Amino acid sequence: MAFLALGINHKTASVAVRERVAFGPEQLVDALQQLCRVTPCQEAAILSTCNRSELYLALDEARAEAILAWLADYHGLSLDDLRACAYIHQDNDAVRHMMRVACGLDSMILGEPQILGQMKDAYATAREAGTLGPLLGRLFQATFSTAKTVRTDTRIGENPVSVAFAAVSLAKQIFSDLKRSQALLIGAGETIALVARHLHEQGVSRIVVANRTLERASALAEEVGGQAVLLSAIPDELVNSDIVISSTASPLPILGKGAVERALKKRKHRPVFMVDIAVPRDIEPEVGELDDVYLYSVDDLHEVIAENLRSRQGAALAAEELVLSGVDEFMQRLRERDSLDLLRGYRARAEQLRDEELAKALRLLGNGTPAEDVLAQLARGLTNKLLHAPSVQLKKFSAAGRHDALAVAQELLALDGAAHHR
Repeated sequence: MAFLALGINHKTASVAVRERVAFGPEQLVDALQQLCRVTPCQEAAILSTCNRSELYLALDEARAEAILAWLADYHGLSLDDLRACAYIHQDNDAVRHMMRVACGLDSMILGEPQILGQMKDAYATAREAGTLGPLLGRLFQATFSTAKTVRTDTRIGENPVSVAFAAVSLAKQIFSDLKRSQALLIGAGETIALVARHLHEQGVSRIVVANRTLERASALAEEVGGQAVLLSAIPDELVNSDIVISSTASPLPILGKGAVERALKKRKHRPVFMVDIAVPRDIEPEVGELDDVYLYSVDDLHEVIAENLRSRQGAALAAEELVLSGVDEFMQRLRERDSLDLLRGYRARAEQLRDEELAKALRLLGNGTPAEDVLAQLARGLTNKLLHAPSVQLKKFSAAGRHDALAVAQELLALDGAAHHR
């Protein structure tokens, strides 16, 4: 059985490619079931965020090309284009990659905590789809355990940095005093919630949360003393918004160039700072061409993020060591489980032979054969049957010159050299 981890992320693919390979929440169950139905993989999970789309698989043999072909076909991409920006990790490397992702060591923001929650969502969705088998299930549990150890035993989670934090930090560079600014937040998910809290801490004068459902928007707005509106109210709110930050799961842009142009005229061209954190994008890229608009995508946040990460570099080295230990421990347990399966099979065979010989002995006793003779025959018959299969294999190894196998057999049977040569 082989483990595979493959996909694309912010290091290998542009946001334009990532948004084409992204899986919407409503697609995941169907995609997982199709993946296991039409490819060689027996167990599968999909992690899809704004920065990565990854497949975690357990299959009889490494068939990465078949999986890549499915991924390209599912999203209507050229296989060559996908292959050019995809990475593939196998077995130990796949385990290490999953653990590094869960710990935030492979994130745009080193050590960011949100990815672990997203990994847990991927696990839950795979369970719902029926594609999470025992091997992948154990790997996820080991991954979560390693991530918890990293959070507990290192300082990688201190001095919080995130896409949300970076977006607010950039806003502070654009506007000298955020207390005079008004903000429009589009969406009500975890990232936008973090943005709202950061803005609230900075004393932003007014925060409006726009969402598809008013209930979720209201819950977040109440937390930060803001106002909740539906997405349809965005054009009106744009007029008074100095900061616009969007992160939804919409497959199509929510904010177009025309709506922003009309708002700018009413604002008398006071500048607007916009950050589009979503993949696929919520704000049409053409909005960035407008005067008085500062539009940033997730890829544009790299410099801001790098400035906030220097304190985490030392902690990352310690985290990498913990990940390697996690990989070694998981693979060792996996090998031990293989031996347990072998032992169970061997014990079942031995018990079958025992029961056969015991049944013969009982019949002989029932026929009046002396107990001493029955016991001798039982011992002799059981010994012969238990030794038959190993004896045949040892002769084959000897005839084939398999000295390595003979040495393993000698160790396995706990025979010293003298006993072996007598």
